[in-house]
Amino acid sequence: MDTDESLQCVVNLVNAERPAPDVLLLTGDLSDHGSANAYARMRDYSAQITDSCYWLPGNHDDRQLMEAALAATTCLSSEVRIGNWQIVLLDSQVPGCVGGELGDGQLSLLEKALEQASRQGMHTLVCLHHHPVPIGSAWLDEQIVADAEAFFAIVDRYPGVKGILWGHIHQQIDEYRNNVALMGSPSTCVQFAPGTDNFKADDTSPGYRWLELGEDGSIASGVSRVQGVEFTVDLDSQGYL
Repeated sequence: MDTDESLQCVVNLVNAERPAPDVLLLTGDLSDHGSANAYARMRDYSAQITDSCYWLPGNHDDRQLMEAALAATTCLSSEVRIGNWQIVLLDSQVPGCVGGELGDGQLSLLEKALEQASRQGMHTLVCLHHHPVPIGSAWLDEQIVADAEAFFAIVDRYPGVKGILWGHIHQQIDEYRNNVALMGSPSTCVQFAPGTDNFKADDTSPGYRWLELGEDGSIASGVSRVQGVEFTVDLDSQGYL
C-alpha cells in the first residue's frame, strides 16, 4: 500500500468530518524504518489538520529523529490539559524490540500525573503505543505491554481515569475494564485481521478514531474509515515486522 496516499485520504476524511479538532494524537509507528524524511512528511500531514498535535513513538520509530523533526515544539509532551481533562502520553517503546514495556520511569510519571489530576478533580485519558490487554490475536498478544500488571495497579487506584487509548494493533477495539474505556485504533494504512494466531492482513479500509471528551468525564468515541477509494492489500503477506 502507498502509505502516503492512504494517510492523505485519512487526513482528508478528518478535515471533512471533524475540522479543527482541539488535539490530534498520533499513537506511534509513524515511520516504518524511523527515517527523518518520514517524520518531516508526517509533520506536514499533521499540520493539515491542526498545530495542536502530539506524537508517541512506536516499535518502528526512532525517538531521536522524532525529537529532531519536532524541535522547538511541544509535540512530544507527556501531558496535555484541555478544560477539565488531562491526557497522559506514555512511551512504551523498547528500542530494538517489537513488544512494549513502560518501565519504572514511565510508571512513575503516570503515578505522579494521576495523583496531581486527582487532587485537582480532573478526568484522565491515558495514551500509549502498545496494547495493555490481550486482544485475542496470538501473535500480537506476544507484544503486549510487559508490565501491564504494574500499569493497571496504578490506574486502578485513580477513578479519574476514564479511558486508555493505544495504536500498534491496526484494528478497532472497544471494551471496558472497571468502567474504563479501552480503545484500540485502526491504522492509516494496512489493517490487521482480528482473532488470528499468526500475522494476517485485512482488507478493511484505513481510518482514524475520533473522541469527544465530556465535561462530566464521559467519552464518546468511534472509528471512521475511508470510503470510495480502492486500496490494494496483499492478503497472503506473511508480515513486515
